[in-house]
Amino acid sequence: MGFIIATANMKGGVGKTTLTINLATALAKNHGKRVLIVDLDTQISATLSLMAPGDFAKLRNNKRTLRHLVHRAIYSDKQLPNLVPEAVQAYMCNVKGLDLLPGDIDLYDEFLVSEMLFEKATKDSTKNFEQVWNNFEKGLISSILQPVLKDYDFIILDCAPGYNLLTRSALLASDFYVLPAKPEPLSLIGIQLLERRLAKLRETHKEGTPVKIQLLGITFMLSGNILTSRYYSQVMKRVNEDYSEAKIFKTRIPVDVNVSKAVDSFTPVVLSNPSSSGAKAFAGLAQEFLQKLTVAARLDQKPSKFALADME
Repeated sequence: MGFIIATANMKGGVGKTTLTINLATALAKNHGKRVLIVDLDTQISATLSLMAPGDFAKLRNNKRTLRHLVHRAIYSDKQLPNLVPEAVQAYMCNVKGLDLLPGDIDLYDEFLVSEMLFEKATKDSTKNFEQVWNNFEKGLISSILQPVLKDYDFIILDCAPGYNLLTRSALLASDFYVLPAKPEPLSLIGIQLLERRLAKLRETHKEGTPVKIQLLGITFMLSGNILTSRYYSQVMKRVNEDYSEAKIFKTRIPVDVNVSKAVDSFTPVVLSNPSSSGAKAFAGLAQEFLQKLTVAARLDQKPSKFALADME
């Protein structure tokens, strides 16, 4: 069974999708890991970073995007386990072990979800609406991932900024989360907001199976002349006060125009320009990611498939 990793920040524009696709690609290409990217953001940036819009349109017309799986999961369709593997796109960018569950610009209708859950609560006199909603929220993304969980070392969930139903469900389904951020005041607020939301999520779901998600680490995506900014040292000082050294990735992702250019070719920079500073940083981040995961699994007293010898 693989690890489920969420990449999340309450604030947008922090490089979350760039981190997701390049980390996943480096894990597959450089370390031979089987990785599934799940695009949970209606901006579908992860999807369009790995395939052309025309290819996405064909998948959408053929009902092979996350939208149709979410719809089936909402209504507890018994055919869901058969449909999930069919929606997965394998060998993205011709990399063995790099797969994608494409997102969609329209993932679910909140009104229909509320209506369906209200009807369910009305029929079940033992549970109120809040209990029904919490059970649904906890199982939504898990039910979609369950049929393919055994096929991957890592399933990386590219969560939407903010705190919608799918983001909450993704966090509840995950073992760990990686928090991309920029060393800027507003990005720091995004970190703090996510921590508060997670605390509330743990409180809301304290009954039954505990919320298992843990912070694997914060990784900083640099931008502009941030290193010379008067805010940089102030923000980093605050982060170092709030989090232990083990919870902050040493690898920083530098400003590199090649990272942005790679999107035009629907290919992560670790493939399109592996000698660039951005690609080298993501390769280093993947190495550090595996090391942190090994330590985290050991501290949690769980066996880890990712021994240090396997990372060399």
